[in-house]
Amino acid sequence: MRALQLEDFGKLVVTELPEPDPGPGEVVLDVIATGICGSDIHGFTGENGRRVPGQVMGHESVGRVRSLGHGIDATLAPIGHLATFNPVIVSALGQRVFAGREQHDPGRTVIGVSTERTSAFAQRIVVPIENVVLLPEDIPVAYGALIEPLAVGLNAVRRVQLRPGESVLVVGGGPIGQSTVLAAVHEGAAQVYVSEPNLERRALCESIGAIALNPADGPLPEQIIQRHGVLLDIAVDAVGSSASLADCLGSTAFGGRVCLVGMGSRQISVDAYRVSTEERSVVGSFCYSFDVFRAAAEWVASGEEIFGCLISAEVSLDHAQDAFQRLATKADVPGKILVRLDH
Repeated sequence: MRALQLEDFGKLVVTELPEPDPGPGEVVLDVIATGICGSDIHGFTGENGRRVPGQVMGHESVGRVRSLGHGIDATLAPIGHLATFNPVIVSALGQRVFAGREQHDPGRTVIGVSTERTSAFAQRIVVPIENVVLLPEDIPVAYGALIEPLAVGLNAVRRVQLRPGESVLVVGGGPIGQSTVLAAVHEGAAQVYVSEPNLERRALCESIGAIALNPADGPLPEQIIQRHGVLLDIAVDAVGSSASLADCLGSTAFGGRVCLVGMGSRQISVDAYRVSTEERSVVGSFCYSFDVFRAAAEWVASGEEIFGCLISAEVSLDHAQDAFQRLATKADVPGKILVRLDH
């Protein structure tokens, strides 16, 4: 099978790998499309230390069931059925101990991060049956590759305990910020603001229901007061820097809640008094539980046309290097680029 391999940092090559065989309890999927995640770009450049040369990355995928390992009830994964997969793999013991919060299992393995596993920038992938989520056949197939990033956004707004009618700021209008905007609207936010310097990304965020602000136009709290009248209930940092977290803290009211989901910097500085004396809560969000992932899949299964706004381009495996290079060096792609593996 053909696969996109990280030959060296900054260089991806299309290579031939052996066809995978499913073990007991495993499923092989024919991958149709895989989205390029920001973490894949960081792995491509080598800046996050979480990818290594020789690895096949990819975890935002949609495909069809190809074959089943021993012991699987064929009705759970019918051959040829459209499906996606939850990339967070947890042992049977972990699923019992961490039920409802499986992502908190310190022994978890994440497809696309694990160096021992050929992941989804390949024509076939092996995943555990419990991670397979079947999708309806009447939705646009590419939507299935959006479920994983939408699950990230959905988990972030649930971690920060968004209540219907509340006001939300999302700092960062890239793909995770866009997923968070949609998730906030989906969960009942009354107003969603997004701070994003890129014009095209601001336009995309407005098309999915946000009020877009340009941080270059002045301090964000002042822009919020001017547009909204008061500071906001909730902020989600989809960037992950000292400056973006400061904007979140400054733009929420006393007692507000902030979620850090962006991973732009490993270490950031925090104005502690904004947390302690003004009694804000700050929570982290990384991925999602099994339940949140399934909820995101059910949401996408509605087939709403708005999901299509998140996809900016689809490229073949042979053009993936150019797409990665473009994303790593420019900010001219407003939404998600999908790599098609069915061409």
